[in-house]
Formats: sequence, C-alpha cells, structure tokens
Amino acid sequence: MLENLFWIIPVAAVLLAAAGWFAFRSKAGPALPDSLRIGHALPEFAAIDEDGNTVSSQQLLGSPTALFFVRGNWCPFCTRQAEELVGYYRQMTDLGAKIVFVTPKPVETTRRVAEFFKLEFDYWFDENLQASKQLGLLLPGGVPDSYRAEYDKDTMWPATFIIDGEGIIRFAKLSRLIVDRPNPKELLRLLERL
Repeated sequence: MLENLFWIIPVAAVLLAAAGWFAFRSKAGPALPDSLRIGHALPEFAAIDEDGNTVSSQQLLGSPTALFFVRGNWCPFCTRQAEELVGYYRQMTDLGAKIVFVTPKPVETTRRVAEFFKLEFDYWFDENLQASKQLGLLLPGGVPDSYRAEYDKDTMWPATFIIDGEGIIRFAKLSRLIVDRPNPKELLRLLERL
C-alpha cells in the first residue's frame, strides 16, 4: 500500500508549483491601456529633453521611433535593457529610427549612466510622472524603499513601443513582471519593416 502512495508526492508537488505560478502571474502588473495598443496613434504627451526644453510626442512624427519608458537608473532590469540595446543602436539609427528613453528621474542623472555605458539615446524626463499618469503607465510605490530618499516612491511601468513615422503604434509591450523586456533583435526586425 505504501508503494502506491509514492506517486502522490510528485503529483502534489507539480500541482502546488502550478498553483504558485498561476498566483504569481495573476498578481502581475496591469494590462496595456487601450490607448497604447497596436494600431492606435500614440497619444500626445509632453516631457523635458536633456537641454531642459519641453518636448512633445508629436516631435516623433516623421521617422520610426523606439520609445522606452524606464523606471530609472536604479533599476537593474532597465540598465540591462539599455545595455542590450547598445549592440543594435547603430543598426536602428541607420534605418532612420529615433531611440528615446522616458525616465522619471532628471535627465542629468540618467545621462551619467548613459555616458558610463556609452549610450547615445535621447532621454526625456517625465516631470512629476505627468506623462505616465496620462498614459496609464504610473506604478505607485514601485521604487524600492532603499531608493526612495533620492527617487521618491512612485515610478512608471516599464514599457516599450515601436512607433511608425505617422505616429501609429506598431509594437507595444508593457513589462507586466518588471523583469520581462523585449528582445532588441526583435525591435530591430520591426524597425526594418517600417
């Protein structure tokens, strides 16, 4: 009789693991807002560029753009995403694409990190997270406690968009688990088709 019970332990372990995975996935971030879905025009929003000037998403019209909303330079996943893009930067810009990172931290802080990694992306500062709120990308309480003295408590959900020259969203990825980011090779292939 005891030997008949040996199969119960592995089955129970698999069921518990599946239930845990389902619970983890169901607690993931929000769905992508409808206004940011593929085929929609990128909603207009404002930010501040590296020179302190107000910029608008309307300035992205005319050429394809890889647009990244990142939580900040304290985020290891955002830093890794930027590092991975370095290998594709030239190919993307040779296609005429703009590469823009929107960050909740003042640009001078982000620029220091960019210079360290030798990145030549455009950086836009989302002052007071206004664009994030407007677009539905606000992540309340998303900054770890150990960074809140410098970065405050709220940030934005990491999101990546490929926008065509007419301002239409052709790719949209909201990083629902914070760590999941699109492969830059896939982004390059999308830009090649525009």
